Amino acid sequence: MSSIITGEAVVLELRPASFGARALGLMLDVLVQIVLLLGLLFLLSAVAPDVDPAAGRAMALSSVVLCLVVVPVAVETLSRGRSLGKLATGLRIVRDDGGSIRFRHAVIRGLIGFLEIYATFGGLAIAVALFNDKAKRLGDVVAGTYSLRQRVPAEPKILPFAPPHLQVWVGLADIGRVPDGTARRASQFIQQASRMAPDSRAHLAAALATELAAYVAPPPPPGTTPEGYLHAVLGERRNRDLERLRRAEQRSAVVGDRLNRLPFTR
Repeated sequence: MSSIITGEAVVLELRPASFGARALGLMLDVLVQIVLLLGLLFLLSAVAPDVDPAAGRAMALSSVVLCLVVVPVAVETLSRGRSLGKLATGLRIVRDDGGSIRFRHAVIRGLIGFLEIYATFGGLAIAVALFNDKAKRLGDVVAGTYSLRQRVPAEPKILPFAPPHLQVWVGLADIGRVPDGTARRASQFIQQASRMAPDSRAHLAAALATELAAYVAPPPPPGTTPEGYLHAVLGERRNRDLERLRRAEQRSAVVGDRLNRLPFTR
């Protein structure tokens, strides 16, 4: 994963594509371009079977340039770094600063790509990509671009639930209006706790439990761990909010039903 610091001093975590993902996307793009070229050559031979040999070679060369250079450049320019192969593999070509590519980036990648992909049968592209931390090919190095992963597996949502030995206490506890910042930090801790170092995890859980205790009464039973306390309070807070919303929805339904039964007058 690479980090980019924006002009507002915000750190963006970006995921460069792996070599395997880039290779698969490139193979799909090459397959589409070859099929397009063969189809165009077949169409030209069917439309003009008795064309002059020199004109035939010129049309064939023009077809090669069109299908292998012009079309890829146009597709990447109009789609801001996407193509059929990249759509299939969830990738996107971006600048080194994380922005969308422009026409000049696509032209550089397209011209050098013809050399490193077709002229050397992919050997040059593979050699450069293997020795680059972002799997860049030569066209990316010259253009200042790289391939970014756009489809990232979503992390499972962890919902807080009160441990069995705290359910009676938290069910009777008085939970006041917890500030949004405190609730958000506690929820983020629960989501990220499994990835934290043990010492940092215990220290942060104790600090958040102390901050949350100012809005909860009475205190929890002796021996309650900070993490168990956070799970119990946040889980009960969620359940009470859901119950409050359910009752409000029922009241709205009752009022709506009464309004619908009123006689209509002109």
